Amino acid sequence: MNRRPLLGFTVCWIAGSAAGCLFSGRSLLLYLAGCLLLPAIWAASGSIRWRAAAVFGLALAAAAVYWEWNEAGNVSRLPELLGQPASELNEAYVTAAGVIVSPVERDGDRVDFTVKLSRADLHRQGEEEGQEAASAAAAVTGAGTTAGAQAGAETHAQAAAELVAVQIKLQEENEILAAAEWQRGDRVVIEGELEQPQGARNFGSFDYRAYLLTQQIHWLLKGSGAASVKAEPPAALQPAVILRWNDRARAVLGAEMDRLFREPHAGYMKGLVIGIQELDPETFRQFSQLGLTHILAISGMHVAVYVGVILFLLRRCRVTRETALTITLLLVPVYVLLSGAGPSVVRAGLMSMIALLAARLRLLKDGMNILAAAALFMLVWNPYLLLSVSFQLSFLVTAGLMVYTPLAAPLFKRLPGWLGSTFSVTLIAQLVSFPLTIYYFNQFSLLSFAANLLLVPFITFLVLPLGTLALLLGRFWAAGAKVTVQLAELLNNATFAAVKWVNGYSGGVTIWAAPSLLWICLYYGLLYGLLLALQRRAEEELAPRYMEDETRPLLELEQPGNDRRKTGIPAGLGSLVHSASSPAIPAVVKRSGAPLAYMAFPGRGANRWSNRAALLCLAGIAFLLYNGYNAEDLKGAGVISYLDIGQGDSILITTPAGAHLLVDGGGTLSFGNKEEWRIRRSPYEVGAKTLLPLLKRRGIHRLDAVILTHGDQDHAGGLQAVLEGMPVSALLFNGTLADSEPYAKLMQTALAAGIRLYPVQQGMVLAPDKATRLHFLWPEQAADGQALPAEVEDQNHQSVVFRLEMNSRNFLFTGDMDIAAEEAIMDSAHRSGIRAGQPIDVLKAAHHGSKTATGADWLSFWHPAAAVISAGVNNLYGHPHGDVLERLKDSGTVVYRTDGQGEIQLKVREDGITVRYKLGTE
Repeated sequence: MNRRPLLGFTVCWIAGSAAGCLFSGRSLLLYLAGCLLLPAIWAASGSIRWRAAAVFGLALAAAAVYWEWNEAGNVSRLPELLGQPASELNEAYVTAAGVIVSPVERDGDRVDFTVKLSRADLHRQGEEEGQEAASAAAAVTGAGTTAGAQAGAETHAQAAAELVAVQIKLQEENEILAAAEWQRGDRVVIEGELEQPQGARNFGSFDYRAYLLTQQIHWLLKGSGAASVKAEPPAALQPAVILRWNDRARAVLGAEMDRLFREPHAGYMKGLVIGIQELDPETFRQFSQLGLTHILAISGMHVAVYVGVILFLLRRCRVTRETALTITLLLVPVYVLLSGAGPSVVRAGLMSMIALLAARLRLLKDGMNILAAAALFMLVWNPYLLLSVSFQLSFLVTAGLMVYTPLAAPLFKRLPGWLGSTFSVTLIAQLVSFPLTIYYFNQFSLLSFAANLLLVPFITFLVLPLGTLALLLGRFWAAGAKVTVQLAELLNNATFAAVKWVNGYSGGVTIWAAPSLLWICLYYGLLYGLLLALQRRAEEELAPRYMEDETRPLLELEQPGNDRRKTGIPAGLGSLVHSASSPAIPAVVKRSGAPLAYMAFPGRGANRWSNRAALLCLAGIAFLLYNGYNAEDLKGAGVISYLDIGQGDSILITTPAGAHLLVDGGGTLSFGNKEEWRIRRSPYEVGAKTLLPLLKRRGIHRLDAVILTHGDQDHAGGLQAVLEGMPVSALLFNGTLADSEPYAKLMQTALAAGIRLYPVQQGMVLAPDKATRLHFLWPEQAADGQALPAEVEDQNHQSVVFRLEMNSRNFLFTGDMDIAAEEAIMDSAHRSGIRAGQPIDVLKAAHHGSKTATGADWLSFWHPAAAVISAGVNNLYGHPHGDVLERLKDSGTVVYRTDGQGEIQLKVREDGITVRYKLGTE
């Protein structure tokens, strides 16, 4: 803290910002009070000066206040300005005017950009509609207004300035050309529908609304067709025009990459060289699974290579050192802008500029101070960067490399210098990024270290330069560019093949629940202790040991910056070794003021202490990993989660013994075949974007069984991503086949993965553990002699129906069964002498609450205490039907609905059932 005050100030600023983010009110005050005690304790113990303690305390408080101030201003003003509550503005049709302040990006038939509003008016019909549109257009173009009107419009713009995310769905292919003309800086008038961003509807799922809040965006504005946008270029030269030119330059470079390379090489090279993310989803998934996604985005590695190449070329041109540093300093921002200016590249760019400036002025060159300066600048500029995954990974891994790599270096002393350095840097990068990787992505590949060790240097020093060279030669030397491209594609094919081959070992990918903040802090502390102890042990093994000779004169052992210490060392004996206290600060042995040698000697028992400390830290890390990997102990309870996956069904059952059963997987409905130009690179699919990430976030390593009630897309579609992304032991289905391509692909995937297939039928029982039984009630038994599943068009009638008995509680799951199936089940029970079924605690209403099921007789037969209806918000089918809701009300059944309450979760104990849901009733 004394030697690096800027680092201490930045750490305190980050702690204060985190306090403002995590706490509020009295909790925030208590947290700050506790944090302020630490600098005071350090000052009282003499570790830091009181003045430094006061500055650090001020940083904590100022950062928390600064965060709260930003939070207070991060609210939408549209409801107040338009005179309508936010609930009524949702889905309101408006005419909005403003300026495009982001790149304009098209993916298939959708165009996205951000607009800073200067005016927004509720849409009106007839003559008033035209007047409002003209008024909004005047606010943008300034046409036909007097000076006074312009002043009034400007005042209104200052009051109404607000960022909105615009989404335009193109209706015709020829509209692509019109959308291509929209650019950052254009003044636009947009007619469309306001919509509040979707918040998290399941426990632990991605919160899109919260994410947009960190971008200070509170509304989506959705338009239909290119005609809904009227754009005009800026009238005068403005600072934003630089960004407009930059967007155009990036588009030109991307188009040149498309011209030079074939797919998937074009998308891969665009991400690698200029930071345009257009890699096909499957290749991206394979890189992500191995922890190689940092290669696909511009990062500090790219900036370092860029700066190194420029300095090398300038020095080869015999440019003076000062001039070379100055030119490189001026060129770094150009590269940062051209590469997209993401948090990681901005961090690297700032650090490079500070380091270059320090070298130019011969000032401070300490890496940690430079890193602290870059972080502080970015957080003051935008405090919400603290919540950015890219920001966190970039700064944490960089800081980790600076802190941990010197500790790990002695472990690889026996290797050649370059190889030992590569091993230590790769290992530390993996260890430091591990907690954030499992927190945000909930998986970690055990082969990630080997993949990064081999592929990162290969791509950095071969593929990246070749891609850059091809881009530079493309317009000047076609033959040279062609040869370069062919060589780059050959190397890319080798990379893709290697990644695919390694990913073939499915056991190498581990799935982790999101750890707590305390877990992450303990991990980093124990890792530091382990590496420190191993470093001391390695240095003690390398250092020579001498018996103390009390008859020889004492020498003075001095370390720079420390007090002198006496040690018994035979006079005149010396060796060049590392300091035991710090590998970066050599110990200087002096006699009569003249340096004799550089030496380090372990104290008695030091080796034993290092071994014990290393074992203790290693045991602590092992304990953390064990607890982090294993799911939460439910202490004998079972959990049933009715997931909100839109218009469909998906239910996760966790038994008291920890078995995981997934009933259906939802699915994204599509109507007809899309034209090729409409197809998006990574369209929303509920299995890949919602269900699979949710299962991983809850730390589910394997599904013991997947129960597919029937083959309709809204039940089976999402299971494709689950079977591809997670180990599954068994797939239970209704014994029939559905006539659809997705269903056939799902079954082929199951067979290829070695998943056991079981057709279920009436009378079968599944017992995952002693406290859990699944009694299958439907479909009826197959006809005698039927060996293979038959193709059935009406899948609803053949839905799997079962009664779950768990901890002496009963639940009924019904898929999309119809009233005919309900009557058949009741008739079968009557023939067996059963006049009424086992009273049910919770019934899953069939077919999303459709009127074709959940009849009055069915409710009388089971007497459910509660019912859950899984349906999408504002779905096109009108589910749940009013008649079903009336029948449930008449039977005295409590109703829970995913369209109004999000995920509905039941914790099942023998003494009762606890219900919680994600959202309040709408």
